[in-house]
Amino acid sequence: MPSSDIQKNVLKLGLPKGSLEAYTLELLAKSGWRVTVGSRSYFPGVNDPELSLVISRAQEISRYVAEGVLDAGITGRDWRLENESDVLVVEELLYSKASPMPARWVLAVPGDGRITKVSDLEGGKVATELPEVTRRWFKEKGVNVSVEFSWGATEAKVASGLADAIVEVTETGSTIKAHGLKIIDEVLVTATELMANKEAYNDPFKRVKIGQIALLLKGALEAEGLVGLKMNVREAMAENLIRLLPSLRAPTVAHLYQTDWLSVEVVISSSVVRELIPILLAAGAEGIIEYPLNKVI
Repeated sequence: MPSSDIQKNVLKLGLPKGSLEAYTLELLAKSGWRVTVGSRSYFPGVNDPELSLVISRAQEISRYVAEGVLDAGITGRDWRLENESDVLVVEELLYSKASPMPARWVLAVPGDGRITKVSDLEGGKVATELPEVTRRWFKEKGVNVSVEFSWGATEAKVASGLADAIVEVTETGSTIKAHGLKIIDEVLVTATELMANKEAYNDPFKRVKIGQIALLLKGALEAEGLVGLKMNVREAMAENLIRLLPSLRAPTVAHLYQTDWLSVEVVISSSVVRELIPILLAAGAEGIIEYPLNKVI
């Protein structure tokens, strides 16, 4: 087979290095893709001949997707907007386990200072790792500031007098408060996105492959915090037991062969299992089996 045909039937997918890496690999595993990452390799192996994986900095993936270096990639909305990348957002992936609360880029200032609103920063200096988004945001607010790129330890820039304010990403705001700062506004709410190169998405094979990835990743995310519960109960006691089940949908009920027993199966939140099992046993359930879920589609 010509090399061009081989390339056409392989999707180049970028995965984020850093804070999202481990969780993205975990989701891929639950979705059916076993990824093998070497200690220094940026090109991990995967049990799918139709996939070619590249691990890159989250800040760069949207740019590589827009340029066609990658056919698709997983990274944050914040970096797509920072790079003004012309890509197709296929799916928003709400990383609930990695981010229990939405990640927000916020404007923070000294907690005991004179600055209480955005306009108080007129003529001031703002440090951030998200400079382009920050410049556009202040321009929309009609406030003139000098925005400087920060290589890290951004919260310390205010305390050391290097900046009047910062724009920093946070979930709970606790780290910002711990540095003696206060949040006075929200610049951007971000989320993880599966994005595609527009030209690649027009290729029938790649479109189907990207759709498969989106479907299974969403299924893996839907399964988070859920478990399956299966049990047996006498038919005469079933109605009362079923009323006790906080099922995702109506439970599945089947007769056991040539008996007056039923098999009952449900999908429920893992947070209620500890309290629920003793109640079910008291209601007549027997042979209770709890099992994890990889995907709910």
